Amino acid sequence: MHKSMVIAMTLALAACVRMVPDTRPVQGVALPPGTVSSAAFAPIERGADVASLGLAPDDAGTALVSFIESCPSILKREDASGLTFAEDWRPACEAAATWPVSDARRFFTSYFETARVGDGAAFATGYFEPEIRGSRTRMPGYDVPIYAVPPELVRAWPDDMPESEREGRPPLGRYNAGGAFVPFYDRTEIELGALENRGLEIAWAADPVEFFFLQIQGSGLLRLPDGSLMRIGYAGQNGREYVGIGRVMRERGLIGEGTPYETSMQGIMAYIRDHPAEGRDIMRLNKSWVFFRELNSDGPLGSLGVPVRREASVAVDPKFVPYGAPVFLDMETDVADGLWIAQDTGGAIKGANRFDTFWGNGQDAREIAGEMSARGSALVLLPRGTIERLQARR
Repeated sequence: MHKSMVIAMTLALAACVRMVPDTRPVQGVALPPGTVSSAAFAPIERGADVASLGLAPDDAGTALVSFIESCPSILKREDASGLTFAEDWRPACEAAATWPVSDARRFFTSYFETARVGDGAAFATGYFEPEIRGSRTRMPGYDVPIYAVPPELVRAWPDDMPESEREGRPPLGRYNAGGAFVPFYDRTEIELGALENRGLEIAWAADPVEFFFLQIQGSGLLRLPDGSLMRIGYAGQNGREYVGIGRVMRERGLIGEGTPYETSMQGIMAYIRDHPAEGRDIMRLNKSWVFFRELNSDGPLGSLGVPVRREASVAVDPKFVPYGAPVFLDMETDVADGLWIAQDTGGAIKGANRFDTFWGNGQDAREIAGEMSARGSALVLLPRGTIERLQARR
């Protein structure tokens, strides 16, 4: 079947940004007989045999190529879900290195078994790699700065925060002139010049609205004046709260039923362009600002550290799904059906069966991404023997 990625811009407009997984072990969790649980307390059940999934040859082939790219990373990293060890993946990775892509279905049926995480009820959206006009240098028509990470953006505990409340990672912020740790500049402050004239600009965008949506995606392409392309990728974030403006606009009755504007990315952008002052203020409700770096890869990098691939890569919550794991989606709309490889995560990708599929770049990706979301079911493919070991450990 075909596969597509879609983005629920209307509700979240979520960027695929890096997250720190919760690696706490499961303790004292009562589960039904025959189930085990992930580190995030989701029950795990054995699913259907891989051979019964009816994998299409092309679908399995693209998934195999992305799985091979994932192997160097998954063989050396800890699985935050608690379901696998790095060595569990070694037999499949070693076999994949020389496995013919034309016979990819047999690879997945030979080395994997399926697991249902939680109830398996999935919600899939998607993301794409936008292309906008940009320039490496500031010039007429290109005056929206694209910043690298400022050196003063650091993690620290505020002096007035009690020790008892200091859990997890310290927040992002900066030290002010008086030496106090304070929140970093928000979107409005940055747009008004908080970082200008410091040499932090890696490029300049032509359109502030297009750049706003590129920040939400977390990576993208700049079409330079000479026609060449510059790929930029996520390098950091200011630590300020993310606000999905689509939800705000819908709640205010600015888009959707009874308005000229669809509940989609295109509708949101149309409203902002038709109402520039109000649109600017709405965008500034999202205090989050994303910093970028130039990428020399042949695709945007996911949080696994490898390029994400069209119709093959999916963002997951790594507390529930191991990075590198194949994921089989069967959605109410067929465009997202098939096999994907977990290679990324995102700020809104939270929960056992929350997925964000990747659709590459180009006008078709942009159009599909702005219009669709889907519900259905999901199975995670794990190395053979994993479920039996987890059940024995329980």
